[in-house]
Amino acid sequence: MDTAALTAISPLDGRYQNKVSQLRSIFSEYGLIRFRIIVEIQWLEMLIDHAKLPELPKISVHARNLLKDIIENFSDQDAARVKHIESGINHDVKAVEYFIKERIDGNPELAPVCEFIHFGCTSEDINNLAYSLMMQTARKQCILPTLDDLISQLKTFAHENADLAMLARTHGQPATPTTVGKEIANVVARLQRQREQLVSVQLLGKLNGASGNYNALTVAYPDTDWQILSKNFVNKLELGWNAYTTQIEPHDSLAEFFAVLIRINNILLDLDRDIWAYIAIGYFRQRSVANEVGSSTMPHKVNPIDFENSEGNLGIANALFEHMVAKLPISRWQRDLSDSTVLRNIGVAIGHALLAYTSTAKGISKLASNAEVIQADLERHWEVLAEAVQMVMRRYQLEQPYEKLKAFTRGKQIDKAALQKFINGLALPKDIKQQLLDLTPEKYTGYAAELAKRI
Repeated sequence: MDTAALTAISPLDGRYQNKVSQLRSIFSEYGLIRFRIIVEIQWLEMLIDHAKLPELPKISVHARNLLKDIIENFSDQDAARVKHIESGINHDVKAVEYFIKERIDGNPELAPVCEFIHFGCTSEDINNLAYSLMMQTARKQCILPTLDDLISQLKTFAHENADLAMLARTHGQPATPTTVGKEIANVVARLQRQREQLVSVQLLGKLNGASGNYNALTVAYPDTDWQILSKNFVNKLELGWNAYTTQIEPHDSLAEFFAVLIRINNILLDLDRDIWAYIAIGYFRQRSVANEVGSSTMPHKVNPIDFENSEGNLGIANALFEHMVAKLPISRWQRDLSDSTVLRNIGVAIGHALLAYTSTAKGISKLASNAEVIQADLERHWEVLAEAVQMVMRRYQLEQPYEKLKAFTRGKQIDKAALQKFINGLALPKDIKQQLLDLTPEKYTGYAAELAKRI
């Protein structure tokens, strides 16, 4: 760890910097500036190519490559130059405009059209598109790959443990058995559904001026259909077009995106806590890592730190996402700046979420089912077969099946001998009675194994 990381205030830039480094080029100040430059340059190109403005002639391949180079080779030094310009004028988006003008100054084709950079735009036209592009990039490059790796790992664990029967606990009490694989498959199914919803969230964008009505654009060029041009531009960025806004795009789609992430995080929080508890009662072992220390004083310990780290990071991520969901869609009148500092923390929230996903995955990779403990627990609780016995009694219309099983088992720990004695006293067909006598807690799992294998 370098000195800068040791003195970082945020653990994302310090302790965990190597684990979230993929987010830096997207959500850092550098990343925001770069996405703003992408929007500014592509808007200029849209005007040149499609607006049919007499003052904007077509440009050569050489000039177009110069614009392309500003985007593709945007460097740390370029970002520093933008920040230097900003320090003199105290405006971050205008600094981007001036930087681009600097870069094209002297080119005989582009210099004459420099005043069409940021043409008809308010800062929010650039910012809303930049942030949507950020989210689009993060979803594709960071969030989905990390989430998919975790889902794949959980699927493998579900398949490997599909047949391993375990005691279920409803309200914390012994209940109808399931299998280890089926319980993990439940989580996989939930995550898969939320993943689909995350992909389906359409990130929106707008480019329509200071109050959302194209006022300046229609005055400058009244014969141009600026609504169609704006829609085509936003769609070209692979974003959904929002036709109705104030000065700001209202951030509803960002709120929708974060709401899905909250649900994903809550599913994983549920999983982390359940696995932690199963480790505590011995259902799962954790493979020890050579040279790793579990406790500074108790040498025997292998702590479930990966699931605990995940739980903590999920909490931080959701606290931020919940604030963003509540805050971002709200703005006083046509515009206020209270969203600005909130938007700058999107990367922080996503960083903690990704830390959690990788921590859970790491924990799963070290997890092994302890079949002996799980089977011994089943063997101690033959009372869970009371449900099966009373259902068969119902089928054969024996008197008060539920009530008799309740009196026999409620609040009691029943062993095999006691249950079989009860079954032998029932007036059931011989073959049906034998089926009940052959039933064990380990065999009483319904479709659990099939469901686990099918996920």
